[in-house]
Amino acid sequence: MSLVRREQKVAFYGVPTTSGSSTTTTYTRMQKFTSLSTSKGAKEYSRQYVDEAFETSSVVGYSPSIGYEFDLHTGNTVHQDIVSISDEEKLGDDAVREIIVVDKTTAGSSSGSFKASKRSFTVVPSSEGDSTDAYTYSGDFKCAGEIVKGEATSSDGWQTVTFTADSD
Repeated sequence: MSLVRREQKVAFYGVPTTSGSSTTTTYTRMQKFTSLSTSKGAKEYSRQYVDEAFETSSVVGYSPSIGYEFDLHTGNTVHQDIVSISDEEKLGDDAVREIIVVDKTTAGSSSGSFKASKRSFTVVPSSEGDSTDAYTYSGDFKCAGEIVKGEATSSDGWQTVTFTADSD
């Protein structure tokens, strides 16, 4: 048994690039984030039955979100994309991005791969410029789709990843 260090759960953000009429997505490592904290947002159904002295709760759904904060760095494509969503006040599908979380403690089925999950999130900015030391941005990535389990591989030292969904 060993402690799982924070850097062993690595997040990758889907940065879209449009060229002509086609758009490609590159899953780029989320670097220079000072906070990337997941909240499960469990939805409960609570009730008390007349023949019992206690209340019973059941989890009936989830509304996961990831709180984020980062120090803005030039040349960081993930930061640039989030800033463009915030500054341009993008709406609807224009503010939805996919995030892949790679668990580097759990090997995948092929050599060099690791278990991973992918999900669409809406980028919900909340504040910017809160620090006197660095220009910062913060907000939440809020659930916008089902979780997809799979595996991730990288050919560039885990700066970008390729995701393959598990077959059902």
